[in-house]
Amino acid sequence: MTLTAPSPAWNPQRPGPMPHHRYRPFQDRVTVPVGERSWPAALIERAPLWVPVDLRDGNQALAEPMDTPRKRRFLDLLVATGFKEIEVGYPSASRTDFDFVRHLATGDVLPDDVTPVVFTPARSDLIERTFDAIAGLPRAVVHLYIATSPVWRRTVLGRDRAEVRATVREAAGHMARLAQDAPGIRFQFSPETFNLTEPDYVLELCDELTELWDASPDRPVTHNLPATVEIATPNVYADQIEYMHRHLARRDSVILSVHPHNDRGTGVACAELAVLAGAERVEGCLFGNGERTGNVDLVTLALNLYAQGVDPMLDFRDIDAVREVVEHCNRLPVHARHPYVGDLVHTAFSGTHQDAISKGLAEHARAAAESGVPAGLAPWSVPYLPVDPADLGRSYEAVIRVNSQSGKGGVAYLLRTHHGLDLPPGMRPDFSRVVQEATDDSGREMTAKELYDLFLATYVVEGPAARTAGSVPEVLNAHAEQGRSVEVLELTVDGPAAYARCRVDGVTVWGAAEGADAEVRAVRSAVNRAVRR
Repeated sequence: MTLTAPSPAWNPQRPGPMPHHRYRPFQDRVTVPVGERSWPAALIERAPLWVPVDLRDGNQALAEPMDTPRKRRFLDLLVATGFKEIEVGYPSASRTDFDFVRHLATGDVLPDDVTPVVFTPARSDLIERTFDAIAGLPRAVVHLYIATSPVWRRTVLGRDRAEVRATVREAAGHMARLAQDAPGIRFQFSPETFNLTEPDYVLELCDELTELWDASPDRPVTHNLPATVEIATPNVYADQIEYMHRHLARRDSVILSVHPHNDRGTGVACAELAVLAGAERVEGCLFGNGERTGNVDLVTLALNLYAQGVDPMLDFRDIDAVREVVEHCNRLPVHARHPYVGDLVHTAFSGTHQDAISKGLAEHARAAAESGVPAGLAPWSVPYLPVDPADLGRSYEAVIRVNSQSGKGGVAYLLRTHHGLDLPPGMRPDFSRVVQEATDDSGREMTAKELYDLFLATYVVEGPAARTAGSVPEVLNAHAEQGRSVEVLELTVDGPAAYARCRVDGVTVWGAAEGADAEVRAVRSAVNRAVRR
């Protein structure tokens, strides 16, 4: 038993009531060979081959699996987005899956550069059903899987290492006989629960299939290594992948693939570190659908690369359209805080964040104009926005939204972008206080129109001063004759709008107006506000 060191004096946390002793750390469950690590110093400079498994793995996790029209709509989205290898089904699992694969085989559905993948367990009858489904396809990957970890061998399969190895070899040989020499058929093997399997055993299984299937650089075999259920931190998975990358036989004839799940919430990190460790292919789902907490999210992975200046080799220029199709087909919503696509991920409510974003957007526009480069092509460096929302088809309307947490920068930004009102710097704190009082009272967000209406109600004020005549000096003289002291401290004109800061009988107050004679009416509004007070 490992004794827990006492907490330092500054940490008041104490042992909790949950029975954590029931669970074993990964190092007590699987041996992870750690040699000389190269992945910590590696860089991802090219996108791996992305393989969406939404139509099989993701579909199996749905309460209501997709019917053929939904599957076809999803497939069309995947093709249009740029995926070149797509797992299309588990033909031996259901008639719906079998019929969908036949739909692809008998119709002119897939472009010449897109390869379908079909999934089969290591059973002869199910392998035959799978080959019946793909008959007529000019190319396909047949994906063989079997669970290999000790707990699965013992409690689920009831077989030892030698027996599982014999099952795999028999199934792989049957696949080779059915495929014969068809040049368009390639093979894939997944030792399911790889991350809990003895490394030497996985290597033995994979190398044997590489030889049996006679893999070559022009007809490689894919070895797909799933983190079927996450059990450790992402660096551990990277060590496991690097071990395989270094020791696989005929390495130039093997596509090293990974299939991370998200049980610990680190599926994305596992995939990224696995690519650093030598993986060349990543299986996952759009927006992370899948069993339990889901498969790794291919959209997040791809756009993480994009945010680093690496071409993801996919087209997400209309991310909301992609989301709409996925939500329709899966009958599941995408979370508002989901990376890149959630409704709120490009939105700032905090005043300090809004101020930084507003200044960053202004600086970006200035620098682009100065360099003569369109703003949509200029280098991007805006606080709090890792990518330009416009690159994903998002407008800037939702970038800054106002509630009780917002500050002067956000309020000014919305008035400027939605209504063309560029408030003077000195006026912004004044209106921000008005906005905060209103949102504190209502407890809700304020729209750009509501913000504008509040601005007009606050600063464009009719009253006694409106009856005085014609010019700013005349307004001042008229009030002087009435015994009222009025001094214009600041008068700013910007386009059709004017903003006046006046001292009226010792009280400093702002007024505003738009349109003809805006300067005079702005001063009148300021005086009327002072009189009203």
